[in-house]
Amino acid sequence: MDAGSTPPHGDRSHVFRCWSAQGGSPLPTIASAQGSWFWDDKGDRYLDMASQLVNVNLGHGHPQLLSAIKDQADRLCTAAPHFAHDTREHLARLIAERAPGDLERVFFTNGGTEAVEHAIRMAKLATGRPKLLSAYRSYHGATSGSITLTGDPRRWPNEPGLPGVTHFFGPYTYRSVFYAQDDRQECERALRHLDEVFRMEGPHTVAAVVLETVVGTNGVLLPPDGYLEGVRALCDRYGALLICDEVMVGFGRIGEWFAVDAWQVTPDLITFAKGVNSGYVPLGGVVVSDRVAAAFEGNVYPGGLTYSGHPLACAPGIATIEVFEETGVLEHVRRLGREVMAPVLADLADRHPSIGEVRGRGLFWAIELVRDKESREPLVPFNASGADAEPMNKVMAACVAEGVWPMCPMNRIHLAPPLVVTEEELRAGLAAIDAALRVADAYTIA
Repeated sequence: MDAGSTPPHGDRSHVFRCWSAQGGSPLPTIASAQGSWFWDDKGDRYLDMASQLVNVNLGHGHPQLLSAIKDQADRLCTAAPHFAHDTREHLARLIAERAPGDLERVFFTNGGTEAVEHAIRMAKLATGRPKLLSAYRSYHGATSGSITLTGDPRRWPNEPGLPGVTHFFGPYTYRSVFYAQDDRQECERALRHLDEVFRMEGPHTVAAVVLETVVGTNGVLLPPDGYLEGVRALCDRYGALLICDEVMVGFGRIGEWFAVDAWQVTPDLITFAKGVNSGYVPLGGVVVSDRVAAAFEGNVYPGGLTYSGHPLACAPGIATIEVFEETGVLEHVRRLGREVMAPVLADLADRHPSIGEVRGRGLFWAIELVRDKESREPLVPFNASGADAEPMNKVMAACVAEGVWPMCPMNRIHLAPPLVVTEEELRAGLAAIDAALRVADAYTIA
């Protein structure tokens, strides 16, 4: 192929794709993006109701973030991690100031999966214990340790993985494995179950409980009131650490700097990425408590990355926090969640026979689709593929045809628009989802 010629299938000829059969359909091509919208190579426009992968929190092409990257490039493009530089130190201070409790140190990574890897390494070394407990309905990343922690089917083809990981069931009242009738029962029974797992594994062997503060791609599952507090208490009782994975829900997604703030719980470690700089340049990290940091005060922490705290990644992180505070992003997210998302989605649930439940907070919501509201049979089976997945594939196609691009994992539509989405844009996007749901309704039991 000539150097200047165009590959026949876009990037299909030379790019090895993630989470995909390499001989599958060509990827859709994004040609440009601005604000809450993106355009494909045919000129069609879509409202980005997924914020790409729930990371473009301040939207596409934000001028302050772009300016921060350009200014940083003019001054200092890169620095090895064994040098200090003011951009990394500035962002670390801003993050620590907004983190709860005594989480005062920040270890920077290139993304969320590496953040999880380092958090669990810190936990094991700080406690001297070998085991980790993680929920079945979870996703923590795709590297060897983080994929082992992951509870969903993406873990299966990567096993055996990291030794010492045990999974437990977290709360999910709508599909309770504990036969709970309400959130209170679900919370009590889920905590009793976790306590039992601790005791069966040997509490003295467990370094940490790792959980998503709000479960992301496995359902947008908000913890019932009291659950996170109860997990914190169990960790304290047994001398384990609590690691909260906020790669997806940190930095404003539910209207808080960190999602744990909504439940007033302080973990020992928080992992973050995505929204810290809207994904403009890869960046993640671990916010570390004084308790954990003290374990390495006189001992070398055996881990690091060439690009830890990369200047071009940290600069838009600083700008992101400045934009949040200058424009009232957190208040905007709370208002849209309370006044638009919650009532509109409740109305859709009343009108569409395919909606079993809607749930969420701020600008992070799930519509759970069913064939029958009474039996709660999912629209597609768990981990459906091929012909079994056809109904959800058609639902996603209907959304795209209506000009919106959500996420459609399993039997759900996930809605996570940029945090700067306007009320007008959001209502238009929800109206498009309303229209697309007729496809799901056609599969329901009459």
